[in-house]
Amino acid sequence: MYQIMNNFETVLQSINWNTEPINLYKPIDYTLKSGGKRLRPMLVQLACQLFEKKTESAENAAAAIEIFHNFTLLHDDIMDNSPTRRNRETVHKKWNANTAILSGDAMMIKSYEFLAKIPQKYWGEVFPVFTKTALEVCEGQQYDMDFETAKEVSLTQYFEMIRLKTAALLACSLKIGAILADAPKKDADLLYDFGIALGIAFQLKDDYLDAFGDEKTLGKRIGGDILCKKKTFLLLSAIEKSEDDINNLLQITIGSKFITDEKKISVITNIFKKIDMPKICETEIEKYCQKAINCLEKIEVKNEKKTDLKDLVEKLQVRIN
Repeated sequence: MYQIMNNFETVLQSINWNTEPINLYKPIDYTLKSGGKRLRPMLVQLACQLFEKKTESAENAAAAIEIFHNFTLLHDDIMDNSPTRRNRETVHKKWNANTAILSGDAMMIKSYEFLAKIPQKYWGEVFPVFTKTALEVCEGQQYDMDFETAKEVSLTQYFEMIRLKTAALLACSLKIGAILADAPKKDADLLYDFGIALGIAFQLKDDYLDAFGDEKTLGKRIGGDILCKKKTFLLLSAIEKSEDDINNLLQITIGSKFITDEKKISVITNIFKKIDMPKICETEIEKYCQKAINCLEKIEVKNEKKTDLKDLVEKLQVRIN
């Protein structure tokens, strides 16, 4: 797995962004050299590996998906007014919002340019999957923003939002990798379902870490979702499970303009702890991890070929002491 990541990093960093107009391409170079998990491009190549095929096409598809993913982050950071990502200034803070918007737009276009480098015989299957997913990511982001001001959001609505915003691109990465490896349609579809379950577990863990993680490890401020009034799994479950007095305190604190950010984060996270939200979140993550494993077990390849994907699922587990 680590060799795949190292090889892809070499490919990604070899892309030349030193071209005019420099103020369009320099922020792209800055973004792609800031690191990140590289989870999505790794999934493309792990899917190929699952079916014993390694191709240059996988590298181009992986680059397309990683560039697209980072485009969404540039725009997300503007919408959330995030000052840092991966322990560096966000593009809209280092340059300005207009630059981040335009550089992000260019990244989206470049993602299609890289995807078009795969053999033409795969275009009919790959491009519809990628385009459908790209639109779903935008739909998920819109729901996420709508939920910030919505008085009531159900957990069902929340799970649909994260399926679109987060899980769909992971599932797309796996399915495209499977298509490029000439996998049977049944197995490609199972990998897609595996990716949806993996992506939901991934987002649940992200919700958890935003409230209880380490700022240096995450590379961004702890409590950002609370300050943005994000309807996370922790908040929605807390509202659903808490008594009226705690529920009222949650609602008042989230909407207050008269307490400091630090105080707001402290009050909300203490309520989460009081009603055992970390453990509830852990249980929900485990449920979706098991769904992912169930999909993986149905794929008709040797078990040893599934080891890397199983390891990814294991790493999503949150252990609450």
